[in-house]
Amino acid sequence: MAAAAPSAPALFLREPELRRGMELLYFGHSHLMRSTDEKLARKGLGRAHHRALYFVARKPDLTVSELLSLLAITKQSLGRVLNELTDRGLVEGRPGDRDRRQRLLRLTAAGEALESELFDEVRQRMSAAYAAAGQSAVAGYWAVLEGLIPVEDRAQVVGLRD
Repeated sequence: MAAAAPSAPALFLREPELRRGMELLYFGHSHLMRSTDEKLARKGLGRAHHRALYFVARKPDLTVSELLSLLAITKQSLGRVLNELTDRGLVEGRPGDRDRRQRLLRLTAAGEALESELFDEVRQRMSAAYAAAGQSAVAGYWAVLEGLIPVEDRAQVVGLRD
């Protein structure tokens, strides 16, 4: 059984506690992504490809401009990522229904399989961490992460739930 995590000091806004939170966020994310990084590297892909696959899976028929906004990367970087994913048969695009200039993105069957495999790695680790922390800790963690997102960007996150 894992040792209980130390509780946050009452003065949790002091610099040492803020730095500790930053370190935990960095190292937690780094360790969470390592297994997916290895799978992606074997296929010659990286984290940018993973993020694109993830968001296209979450919102089929996502437009390129919506994906660009979600990922907050340059058009050139996204173009490279989408071209690689398309060339590998993982993502397909079609013209928009109302605006033919739009490109609507969907995962192919191969893209769905890869995204599902990658998500399963993350799901297992997150589920174990969530179970160990408990429901109230998870709710607090989500509240902190949401608080890190600028108010004007929170609608994007809500839009992924629908």
